[in-house]
Amino acid sequence: MKRALIRTGLLVQLLAPVARSQDRAPALDSIRKDDLEADLYFLAGDSLRGRLTGTPEVRLSADWIESRFKRLGLLPAGGDSLVHRYNLTWSTLANGNRMRARSGAAVMDARVLEDFMPLFFTPSGGAEAAVVYAGFGIRAPDLNWDDLAGPVAGKIVLMLEGEPRPNDPKSPFDGVVTSVHSDPMRKALNAQARGAVGVLLVSASQRQGGSSRFAQEARGYWPDKPPHLKRYAITTWAEELRIPVASVSPAFASFLLGSRDLAALAKQAETPGTARIQPLDPVTVDFATRVTRHVIDDWNIVARIEGSDPVLKDEAVLVSAHYDHNGTDGTQMYNGADDNGSGTVGLLEIAEAYAAAARQGSRPKRTVLFAAWGSEERCCGPLLGAWAWVRHPGWPLEKTTAVLNMDMIGRREEVPEGGGSRFRGLPIQTAASNANAVNVIGTTFSPDMKKAAITANRAVDMQLRFRYDNNPSNLLRRSDHWVFLQHGVPSVWFHTGLHPDYHTVFDRPEKIDYPKMERVARLVYQASWDLANGPGRPAMLKPRPVPEPD
Repeated sequence: MKRALIRTGLLVQLLAPVARSQDRAPALDSIRKDDLEADLYFLAGDSLRGRLTGTPEVRLSADWIESRFKRLGLLPAGGDSLVHRYNLTWSTLANGNRMRARSGAAVMDARVLEDFMPLFFTPSGGAEAAVVYAGFGIRAPDLNWDDLAGPVAGKIVLMLEGEPRPNDPKSPFDGVVTSVHSDPMRKALNAQARGAVGVLLVSASQRQGGSSRFAQEARGYWPDKPPHLKRYAITTWAEELRIPVASVSPAFASFLLGSRDLAALAKQAETPGTARIQPLDPVTVDFATRVTRHVIDDWNIVARIEGSDPVLKDEAVLVSAHYDHNGTDGTQMYNGADDNGSGTVGLLEIAEAYAAAARQGSRPKRTVLFAAWGSEERCCGPLLGAWAWVRHPGWPLEKTTAVLNMDMIGRREEVPEGGGSRFRGLPIQTAASNANAVNVIGTTFSPDMKKAAITANRAVDMQLRFRYDNNPSNLLRRSDHWVFLQHGVPSVWFHTGLHPDYHTVFDRPEKIDYPKMERVARLVYQASWDLANGPGRPAMLKPRPVPEPD
């Protein structure tokens, strides 16, 4: 992996339609480490108990952020409230799940959590129909890829989990970064839109583990006791899905496929145009999924400072961070100081800098939005607050010119030898080597955003590293900027990197490098100011907004 290391002293003049300004943003020096530290010791303190989705403490965190925005005199992004409300759904397994397959005279009765399991987002429902095979079940018109092209109406669709060539940097999807097209709920909604009455998913990679591996994973997916970290779906998405969806073991899938080899079909499905609908006559399946759904409230807190230009104020630059974390588990408390208390208090300081500049008579030409997202951490998939926003935005996405997201901006990246799967794909590196470094992720989608970061860095002089956009760590899609990239909005993530305390009880406020966090927050403020005042909008190199099921 090639590392891009950029120092401002080595830069030549960069010309771009955005990020052209060399003026320091007004009130830049008002972003101070002492203020960041004071806020973080509250937000990531023990009293807020790790800010877990669905707890009183995460609501208190949201109320605190809202009160801070109000105190600054910021306006709602849309409507009359700073609170962007949405609901999340989680499920528990109920009685009555069943599945039977027939192939001519042969019958196979599947056992729940042994041969099949309902997926957490499925509705309670049933289907009895002929089965068709549809490769990965992906519909991606921009890539000229449609596994659902063919007769699926009235059928139960068997499809592969995941996406083609997941380990290929030159994959037609997003390289080694798992794309949204692999999401099983999206696949099910697309199949439903084509008239399917049910969906079955199978992992071809589970063949080596056999039935025992599937059963082990199924019991982990549906444990006897609801887990500390629940799986959630945005309720409006879950309510759109009306057909039953289940995962089946490779052995059960092989019964459905008959003489067809699952591994060979999976290999064939990696080539576009070769995995069109294949009827599996005379195979039929009769199955029912039964879950009990639970609905909770959740919140994004989004405010704005209105732009000064009578025309450009209708466009907005969005600065964001998520405020949730992983709560407590028994006596274990996950304070989440770096992840992502650091980004949240950085957001507050940037908002305060804009308010201070406005009091001095300096306002950006474009509107600037400040968004504190909820439920970024929660599976499946994550980034739920940001996804809820783009589904029902308080500010039009087409009028959102850029997103600058902060997530973990308070430490020094450290990847130890033998660090395990949590550091997969990342080179071994020391904290000392990253003392003044920040990763800027997402710039391959918009070189203009890279130029904006480089230009803004003249006021801060950090080491900017552009290196993780196509990396097995999947970092590109692990924070809220990803949602906006998938909707054609130029977006970057400022990230000081993973470290051994990531997602552990040791991610506490006393471990934060506050002088470094001050520099990162100032960098993001300067970049947002430049983008909000630039003569043009940053362009997307590969605008590939993901279509909704139709």
